[in-house]
Amino acid sequence: MRILPILLLAVICLSCNDQKKAAKAASSPLSDAPAWAQSVIWYQIMVERFRNGDTANDPRLEDISRGNPPDYLQNWALTPWNRDWYRDDPWFADLEGQQALEGYTIEHFHQKVQFRRYGGDLQGVLDQIDYLDSLGVTAIYFNPLNDAPSLHKYDPTHWRHIDRNFGPDPRKDAATMAQESPEDPASWQMTEADKLFLKVLNAFHQKGMRVILDYSWNHTGNTFWAIDDIRAKGEKSKYKDWYTIHSYDDPATDEDELDYQGWIGIKSLPEIKESVEHDASSVQAYEGNIYSEAAKQHIFHVSQRWLDPNGDGDPSDGVDGFRLDVAGELPLGFWREYRAFVRGINPEAYLLGEIWWEKWPDKLLDPAPFVQGDVFDAVMNYRWYRSARHFFNQSPDKIPASEFVDSLLRYTSRIPRQNTYAMMNVSASHDAPRLATSLFNKNPYKYNCKAVDDPAYKIHKPDADTRQTQKMLLAQQFTYIGAPQIWAGDEMGMWGADDPSCRKPLIWPDMTFEDEKAHPLGMRRPVDRVMFDRGLFDYYQKLIAIRKANPVLATGDLQLFKIPQQDEILVYSRYQDSTAIFVVFNTRSTEKFLQLNLHLMQKRNYTDLLTGRKVNPSKEFMIPARTAMILALE
Repeated sequence: MRILPILLLAVICLSCNDQKKAAKAASSPLSDAPAWAQSVIWYQIMVERFRNGDTANDPRLEDISRGNPPDYLQNWALTPWNRDWYRDDPWFADLEGQQALEGYTIEHFHQKVQFRRYGGDLQGVLDQIDYLDSLGVTAIYFNPLNDAPSLHKYDPTHWRHIDRNFGPDPRKDAATMAQESPEDPASWQMTEADKLFLKVLNAFHQKGMRVILDYSWNHTGNTFWAIDDIRAKGEKSKYKDWYTIHSYDDPATDEDELDYQGWIGIKSLPEIKESVEHDASSVQAYEGNIYSEAAKQHIFHVSQRWLDPNGDGDPSDGVDGFRLDVAGELPLGFWREYRAFVRGINPEAYLLGEIWWEKWPDKLLDPAPFVQGDVFDAVMNYRWYRSARHFFNQSPDKIPASEFVDSLLRYTSRIPRQNTYAMMNVSASHDAPRLATSLFNKNPYKYNCKAVDDPAYKIHKPDADTRQTQKMLLAQQFTYIGAPQIWAGDEMGMWGADDPSCRKPLIWPDMTFEDEKAHPLGMRRPVDRVMFDRGLFDYYQKLIAIRKANPVLATGDLQLFKIPQQDEILVYSRYQDSTAIFVVFNTRSTEKFLQLNLHLMQKRNYTDLLTGRKVNPSKEFMIPARTAMILALE
């Protein structure tokens, strides 16, 4: 049955840039967000799971245990890249019932899999730069590369060096690190892994791609050189004020009695001591600084090392900024000093804060205090994704387009324009379910998103309807203000539940993989073929090309339209000078006939950049069910 057209005359036009109450920051080289951050397309890489380009540097047991392996890991071995993700490794049985450092008993798959290594390295990244270039991405966000025993590298042994197993000669690098004085930058050398990273960095720069590194200045690992010094020397250690120490080790016993404050109580992540105490159960921006000046200076020296590797005062050979982990749990005074220091080396450096939860799982933290020109240039825009998922996926319930519009306007109301446009719009990451799996389930955002928490959570391959939702959401991500981000592998068609299953090794098209048929709880599940999705890759590639070919989608103004009594239709425009692009979404399960008479819209033919279809929006036209149209004037 034909659906009557909608004549859009009585629309309510709202522009995110007309928010008169938006916070304003004085423009200066220090306060301004770098202009390049508005126009990039981010690609996030966790190197251990990206690609194994050099099997000679594969991790050994001594690497993942820092030379002190527990007895129950003696049968440990590298996991084959193509293994069914949920199939147990032979040595998993040895972990059953063992005590983890944090005190819990190792019982289920999601705990055991943390010991897996696949051998991803920087050579694998170097080998695939042409792949990334062909996709069209223009900026790389590396999860931590610092030397660390874990798969994720947020537990560093050394901040100042690239992980030994990411380079060509882990044994040589370990010897080099042992010769240095960690607190003396003059003694620091370039390891083989460091040198390879600089080669990778240069290769990206040659392609015109920016690169940022991930660091967590909030905590170290429990094998970090400073905590090791405290473990050995007790109260005589000159680093004892770097951490909050509850008790020192008793050298007269075989046990390790050293006790300290760990990040959210995690003993593998000793927390750097601050000048103030704060309530970690509910995160808020707070004043203060890092307690130890020496610890702070060490952080500055490490940052300088990668901002200007050859120390010649020209930062062009260095990284283009930093993604800063759990940034809301370090005091603002430190971050202001850090910004001034980093910008003093590279005035165009980008500082991205992980500002996420105020109180999990219900309330996201308002990033406004962190993006006023004195702390960060932008934050990871989780708020955008949670609202977009809510609207496009009806997760956890259905909301009208007007409510989605209201949320977008609310998110920008207290943030300066330049910071809003520099946001990294995150759709998935190493810390959340993959985009397709997130949309395949209706759970509230980031809540009970793996089988061990919810046995009904769908861990198998998402269906065709989910893929269509994914395409709608992506069309919004790539036409909205802020820089779109891709979690490596999403463009390949990968699926995966929350951490650790969002961290599967990437499914490269030149590899053959086992079918996924195992279930972590031993339950029945569909058997899924695992292979590169060329069609989805092409869709990502097309969206990237559209954004690049139409700069208005990156830097233009935004006008959102509230359409009365049309809960499932979303319309907005991106405009700049004489250019305007209109984006239309039909989230209904049936086609819709529309007639648009909108501000800036001319009564002429437009082309849908996604399909090549020509329409005159001032006349009746049809938009298919559950699709997006990106309309540009012919």
